[in-house]
Amino acid sequence: MTAHPNGSDSHSAPTPSAEELRHRIEHTRDELGRTVEALAGKADIKAQTKEKAAAMKEQSMEKAALVTDQIRETAGQAVRLVQQKTPEPVLDTTGQVVTAAKANRTPLLALGAALVVVLLVRRGRGRK
Repeated sequence: MTAHPNGSDSHSAPTPSAEELRHRIEHTRDELGRTVEALAGKADIKAQTKEKAAAMKEQSMEKAALVTDQIRETAGQAVRLVQQKTPEPVLDTTGQVVTAAKANRTPLLALGAALVVVLLVRRGRGRK
């Protein structure tokens, strides 16, 4: 065994060829480029903020659509309930319409509340 000046044996790993060194350098450059891109992406707070805002906007629109559908369904159920419980209104001076409304106060209030919520949701969507 012959010892080299750097303290390694002559039988250790062979010296890489010029082509192997070029390949290693290219590979290292590629890895370094990917690392720099990843770090730049993490440092770009403005882009991250835009992405999060877009995601939140999309999520809120989906929730608003879901709530609107639920309100429409509830309002439809309230209308059907009122129609089932309320006889045909007779418009005379005895106040039968008022009596029917008082007798069905809860479904009518639910219908009114659902209508107000639908109008508020639509108004909110119009501002965006």
